Amino acid sequence: MKKIFKKIENQISNNKVILYMKGTPEEPKCGFSAQVVKILLKNKVKFAYVDVLKDIEIRNFLPKYSKWPTFPQLWVKRKLIGGCDIVVHLDKKDQLAKIFKKNDC
Repeated sequence: MKKIFKKIENQISNNKVILYMKGTPEEPKCGFSAQVVKILLKNKVKFAYVDVLKDIEIRNFLPKYSKWPTFPQLWVKRKLIGGCDIVVHLDKKDQLAKIFKKNDC
């Protein structure tokens, strides 16, 4: 478990914005992942992603690492923002744009 947690920490540390999602930004495999990608693109945010359908270890251990049970998971500057519902809510309240601006994303 330490090895996979280290891998997750490296991904989160080495990317200002990272989305753990089902599928890819070009071809999301779930509606929730698609919604978050759409919001990121609308906000013109550059982001890395990990397809949790292709990385079983990440899919199994990220919820333990983050203490967040579902996907997608959006991380900004090493901080978990949340899943789809939270991202949508923050976007509607213009708080997400403020988070991106504050973190120079």
